[in-house]
Amino acid sequence: MPLDIPDVVIDRLPVYYRLLCDLHATGIAVVSSQELGDALGITPAQIRKDLSYFGRFGKQGRGYAVARLTEELRQILGLDRRWRVVLIGVGRLGTAIASYRGFDPQGFDIVAIYDANPEAVGTQLGGLTVHPAELLARDLDERPADIGIVAVPADAAQDVIDTLVRAGVHAILNYAPIAAHVPPHVQVRQIDPVLALQGMTYHLRRYGADASSRA
Repeated sequence: MPLDIPDVVIDRLPVYYRLLCDLHATGIAVVSSQELGDALGITPAQIRKDLSYFGRFGKQGRGYAVARLTEELRQILGLDRRWRVVLIGVGRLGTAIASYRGFDPQGFDIVAIYDANPEAVGTQLGGLTVHPAELLARDLDERPADIGIVAVPADAAQDVIDTLVRAGVHAILNYAPIAAHVPPHVQVRQIDPVLALQGMTYHLRRYGADASSRA
C-alpha cells in the first residue's frame, strides 16, 4: 500500500465501506461509481481516484462487484480482525461511549475502563468494572491495547495520552478539547463538537447574510 495516500482519502474509505455494507445487505450485486457518488454526494471521478490508490476493483462500463469491494475495503481498513480498546473517563460522555453498542459489530472491543474519580471506581459500565486511572500503565503493560479513547477533562488529557503512548498504544481517539502532542508514529483523531459547530456557524452566517441581502 502506498505510504503517501492523503488523509482525506483514508477518511472517506469508511464512508464507502458503510454504504457498500448496506448495499450488500439489500442484495445489490453491482454498483457503479455514479451510483455511489449520487448516494454520498461525491463525484464519481473522486471515488474512482480514491479507490485507485489501492488497486483495480471495477471494470469500465460494468461497475464494482459489491461483495468483492466490501471485502477489499474491510481488509484495507483492518476490519478483518478484532481491536482492543481502552476507555479513560466515565463522565457523561465516557458513559455514553461505554454504553454504545455500535463498536462490537465493527470489530472494536472495549476491554477496560478507567477513571480518576473514586466514586466511579468499582462501578459497572457496559458490563465492565471501572478501574482506577493510576492502574492504566500497569494494566497496559500486562494486557496491551490497540486503541485508547480519551474522554477526560482537558487539564488531564495530555497526561493520559502520554501514558497511552508510553504503553505502546499507537491510535488514540481524543474527545478532550486540547491539541494533543504525540510522536509521529501515533495516530490521533480529535473529536470536538464545539469546533464542528463553529465551522457550521460560518456557513450559517454566510447564508444569513445572503438571505438578508435578498430581502
